[in-house]
Amino acid sequence: MNHNLQRRHLLGALGTFGSLGALGLGAGMPGSAIAQENWPTKAVTYVVPFTAGGSTDVVGRTLTTKLAERLGQPFVVENKPGAAGAVGAAYVAKAPADGHTLFGGTISTHAINASLYKNLGYDPVKDFEPVSLIATLPNVLIVNAALGVNTVAELIALIKRDSGKRHFASSGAGTSTHLAGELFADMIGVQLTHVPYKGTPPALTDVASGQVPFMFDQMTAALPLVQAGKLKFLAVTTAKRTHVAPDIPTMMEAGVANFEMSSWQAVYAPKGTPKAAVNKLNAEIVKILALPDVKDKLANQLGMTIVGGTPEELAAHMAKEIPRWAELVRKSGATAG
Repeated sequence: MNHNLQRRHLLGALGTFGSLGALGLGAGMPGSAIAQENWPTKAVTYVVPFTAGGSTDVVGRTLTTKLAERLGQPFVVENKPGAAGAVGAAYVAKAPADGHTLFGGTISTHAINASLYKNLGYDPVKDFEPVSLIATLPNVLIVNAALGVNTVAELIALIKRDSGKRHFASSGAGTSTHLAGELFADMIGVQLTHVPYKGTPPALTDVASGQVPFMFDQMTAALPLVQAGKLKFLAVTTAKRTHVAPDIPTMMEAGVANFEMSSWQAVYAPKGTPKAAVNKLNAEIVKILALPDVKDKLANQLGMTIVGGTPEELAAHMAKEIPRWAELVRKSGATAG
């Protein structure tokens, strides 16, 4: 065999060995770069920890519809409500960290619950990979129309002179609507009794009928009862007025100094989900949030302020929110089991 022929055989053998070696190495590396880059490789479950029809559910279904279109795999929303989102969060915390289970998190699941529940069943920081903050949204102070109050100052005066009006409703213990009420009580210096409900609809129904005088909740859910003359909006909880109802003042404008809170929506994955999958998902979500129809639904129809951002920015946001609400829970003595 001449030298050229020998050289070709040697190079061919080395090439074959190199290819087989690379394949063998890739096959032996769980979560390898190849597998991560190909994510998703099957249907993805997106867990919403609240009932269907609420803002977290609408956000989840909006995102998953677009993700399925863009990534070529089914994205299935699964509602697992209970304990201010803690039931669904605990479920996802124990799910396989392969990028095929995602979680629609909120201020409740990833900030408030950490200090409100004695036995939470998950750690919002240690058990999850932050993916992206989606949006912030205001709660609004809602009163029974028959109370005869038209301003926050008038409501405070009524509460202080009438002990029968010192209770408020919420959509559930540990929700942002609960903590907004606790914050209100703390700032006006009056002990208020919290009346938790299993969701927004029954709470709004009892406020509208006069069973409970007031509550904090999201504007969209209460709007039909406001239009029917059974409820009134007094103020929004955010630092600035909402673009969907610019005539409604903020709590601070209405005289409650330093009252500011924004509920928020975010996406998470179980801890240990490959970084490449997290980054790919984040990039897609940021693009989806910029789509005109998505912006119209979230901003104009739900009154949200779209945020987006990186996983690191979501982690930093949580690092501020968790101690903030822990301090309020401590001061108010609020508990949820």
